[in-house]
Amino acid sequence: MHDFSRRGALGLGLGLGAATVAGLAGCSGSGGPAGRGEAATGARKPVVRPIGDGSTADTGPQPHQPPRPVPLQPGETPPQFVVFSWDGAGEIGNGLFPRFLKLAKDHGAAMTFFLSGTYVLPESKRSLYHPPNNPVGASDIGYLKDENVRNTLVCLRRAWLDGHEIGTHFNGHFCGGSGSVAHWSPEDWRSEIDQAVSFVTEWRTNTGFTDLEPLPFDYRKELTGARTPCLLGQDSLLTAARTLGWRYDASSPGGTQTWPVKKEGIWDLPLQSLPFPGHSFEVLSMDYNILANQSHNTTRGVPSNYPAWRSQATASYLGGFRRAYETNRAPLFIGNHFEEWNGGIYMDAVEESLKSMSDKKDVRLVSFRQFADWLDVQDPALLARLRTLAPGQAPAGGWRAYLTPLRPTPAAPSPTA
Repeated sequence: MHDFSRRGALGLGLGLGAATVAGLAGCSGSGGPAGRGEAATGARKPVVRPIGDGSTADTGPQPHQPPRPVPLQPGETPPQFVVFSWDGAGEIGNGLFPRFLKLAKDHGAAMTFFLSGTYVLPESKRSLYHPPNNPVGASDIGYLKDENVRNTLVCLRRAWLDGHEIGTHFNGHFCGGSGSVAHWSPEDWRSEIDQAVSFVTEWRTNTGFTDLEPLPFDYRKELTGARTPCLLGQDSLLTAARTLGWRYDASSPGGTQTWPVKKEGIWDLPLQSLPFPGHSFEVLSMDYNILANQSHNTTRGVPSNYPAWRSQATASYLGGFRRAYETNRAPLFIGNHFEEWNGGIYMDAVEESLKSMSDKKDVRLVSFRQFADWLDVQDPALLARLRTLAPGQAPAGGWRAYLTPLRPTPAAPSPTA
């Protein structure tokens, strides 16, 4: 049993109702940032080079990426990075995937979508999934209806064309019992990763859909990071991830609002402890963990509490943002699920928070991969200096003084004879 009364509650990508919620949601069109789409610029349509069965294709460089990152200069104020990420990333018929693609477009944001590979595998083909230490076809998050598999594929295509990152949340989401990902070996993780990639790169064969365009990327090259189910099993995962050349992992079970470090050569980008209004403890920066502390692990709490809970969730996200923005400028990582838990209040809180953050000076709403790109070009000594700042600790004397290297004192002139 997990203790959900404190900030350490695990982030659960439950996907509740994913297999039963019906309805269509619009994700059509490339939908790139306003004024920068291919049609607006008159850019030539990319050459499509099908890969394998045509489920994916090489279409060239990803559109709508920021300029190549440059090193932070001595004395320069660090940007305030914020990463909004989504576990599962299936369009289950509630319209949340397209809702947040539009929000991102409207506010110039990039996000990371950690796709569960089984969300593009029809349930009729579940026997293709061989989860480590679990029965063939098993999945603790179920499978999507065929219409929602279709909608998910359309939304994933649009997301990548809009400039977002497609990572992985692996497949069956096993958090408990002997088959839990907490007990998986590096070889188990490698099998799970290979299967996730196969479901994404062979969806056309598995679904029989012939009227959908391919996903416009080479997933084996695109995939550079992940978040594990329930934030479990990172140590073994990192061994497998390192052999694949992955650059970051977002699976640590909670961190502080400080500048990140590498773990086994891979950037460790954990969910973080944020101020939780009305409590003496902090809460992990994920919608489910806020829910667990509000409605005690039920996704349908007392409706009369929804307005107060929505305000509390929003205040927690914005409180964490202000603590970093006004002090050490540590990156802020927020995890989410496309779910309408407690009446959808956490989706409203994320939307309100993103809108509030987006217009602030120096703020960059980026994907994990884009943030890793920035980290990789920085002076290690400067990053080490940033790590000395605790959560809520401002640089002594301001950024110009704090990040300007000490210059050697000029030598005194030699005395004359």
